[in-house]
Amino acid sequence: MQYDPIKRSLGKVFNKTPWLRVCFYKMLDLLLLRTYHVRRELNSYVTDHPSVDVLDAGMGFGQYSYFLASHYPAWKVTGVDVKQEQVDDCNNFFAQIGRKNASFHYADLENFDESNSYDLVLSIDVMEHIPDDQAVFNNLCKALRPGGMLLISTPSDQGGSDVHDHGDEYKNDGSASFIDEHVRDGYNVADIADKLRKAGFNSSEVKYSYGVPGKISWKLTMKYPILMLNATKLFFIVLPFYYLVAFPVGLILNLADARMNHPTGTGLIVKAWK
Repeated sequence: MQYDPIKRSLGKVFNKTPWLRVCFYKMLDLLLLRTYHVRRELNSYVTDHPSVDVLDAGMGFGQYSYFLASHYPAWKVTGVDVKQEQVDDCNNFFAQIGRKNASFHYADLENFDESNSYDLVLSIDVMEHIPDDQAVFNNLCKALRPGGMLLISTPSDQGGSDVHDHGDEYKNDGSASFIDEHVRDGYNVADIADKLRKAGFNSSEVKYSYGVPGKISWKLTMKYPILMLNATKLFFIVLPFYYLVAFPVGLILNLADARMNHPTGTGLIVKAWK
């Protein structure tokens, strides 16, 4: 399934004014389960780190850079992305809203070359798109200052890209990743911990997200609407009415998932320290 065209279509609608874009960010914060998990980790981190240099590695549309720059005005946020249009778009938007503690630049993470520059690095749903992930882990470790932390959200190998070849639960049609832009179907817990160790991180913590509540919420609030939008753009007309029913259910499921410890799940939240 082509996910990027849907994102571009939504981006055009919500990019018409800064106010609409902020509303879009707020909507994503409520709909996307990974946001709940990421913000929970950031809330724990900020207590002991009042002033931080942050790298948003693969910032895309700038959702997390906006959250960090808005909620932690003493932090300096640098966003990088391999798509120049995303870089230009974020710089323009943040200038419009007067957020001076965030800036954006072009960078290919596989060739990223900065040393001891950041206290915190975010990689939110990025690694599943990058072929040479070991090179990126190496580069991000190098970019961190000693004691710095890398925070990752990425699919797990338990069906995280909605792949149906990971045991009886997923044996549907043998299809590949639900999202065509993913270059891998998800990470094994031991595998990603080993790659982080090889990159130079002293320690790491890997836990599952998207347990049973999260998987239901993902299908209800993201997968099914995206499938329908791929089938016909006319679904944009129906979408608000669909979410009147789906959103309250998804909100409850997201809150539950973020507060639970999951023995398995289709997502991973990873922290690694240099």
